[in-house]
Amino acid sequence: MSKSSVSDFEPQTVLATKLDKCFYQADQQVKLLHLQAEIDCLLQQLQNLKLQRIESTVKEE
Repeated sequence: MSKSSVSDFEPQTVLATKLDKCFYQADQQVKLLHLQAEIDCLLQQLQNLKLQRIESTVKEE
């Protein structure tokens, strides 16, 4: 089994466009899109922290 990284996940915006074809009520769709935007933000923060950790490790060596 291979490990997946943060960068392996499909961007939430792509998933959101796929979900547009689903039959959600408008208020549920809005909530879902807000949650997906929050997930995108958190994934970006994780990627930034990972880069910072790598950079600090390299500087220490």
